[in-house]
Amino acid sequence: MLRFLLLSCLSLLALSAQAQVQILTSIKPLQLIAAAIQDGQGEPQVLLPPGASPHYFVLRPSDAKRLDNADLFYWIGPDLENFLPRLLKQRSQPSVAAQDLPDLHLQYFAEAHAHDHDHGHALIEHDHAHQPGTVDAHLWLDPHNAELIAQRISADLSALDPENAAHYAANLQAFSQALQEVDGQLKVELAPLKNQPFFVFHEAFNYFEQAYGLAHTGVFAVSSEVQPGAKHVQQMRTRLQQAGAACVFSEPPLQPRLAQTLAAGLPVKLAELDPLGVDIPVSAQGYTQLLRNLGAQFSACLSTL
Repeated sequence: MLRFLLLSCLSLLALSAQAQVQILTSIKPLQLIAAAIQDGQGEPQVLLPPGASPHYFVLRPSDAKRLDNADLFYWIGPDLENFLPRLLKQRSQPSVAAQDLPDLHLQYFAEAHAHDHDHGHALIEHDHAHQPGTVDAHLWLDPHNAELIAQRISADLSALDPENAAHYAANLQAFSQALQEVDGQLKVELAPLKNQPFFVFHEAFNYFEQAYGLAHTGVFAVSSEVQPGAKHVQQMRTRLQQAGAACVFSEPPLQPRLAQTLAAGLPVKLAELDPLGVDIPVSAQGYTQLLRNLGAQFSACLSTL
């Protein structure tokens, strides 16, 4: 009898697990947004491992299987994960590109470049295909966009799992409230830093900068395959000398060796910005923590200049 009851309980648990909607996202920030909405009814999974670049990722057979099996799949769009469009044609389940959602705030690299030049800034060199006129796909760093993505995930979950629609709606409301709070705090925290100069190695922060009144002075984006020559390095150092005391931000997990060369003997501080939330635990608070961390990372360096 005890064995029968145990087997029955295990069967019910299995059925319950199967009933949960299986969400897969391409990158960690989307996983964090989805986790806030699905909280209590499963946990979304992520396709790219920590630290992997969505620009250059190569899908393994096991990843392709996960992609096929997911009930819902969320990605940014072909301007970021350019390895996905061909694979998504084979999916029978819904796939949602965040950059196609209505009312999203989208920036284009032509606009970002014009913004820099209008302020006398200089983009030194570009890495991967950030061509003028293409979408700046780092759109998750705008709180307004994050809320629209969360709204879409809530609607999709409610359609697939109507019994828990009220749960997803409540999670969405809690996420929106938390987002408003952190957004207000960051505006106050970062307002005094809006004129502080900083450089980045990857043009990934335009949305966050626009949301909070910051503006990078330049981009030292160099190819990972081809190291810059001595003349090019000297041009970068000249740009840093002209800026005076400044921050130079790289991204984890590795700081470019070039950063040390550029900063040598100059009043430059080296620091990191993490736009993907690599070390943030997956939870309902994960996305707002991503924004808080970015604000703290900017503030920790810029406030010392």
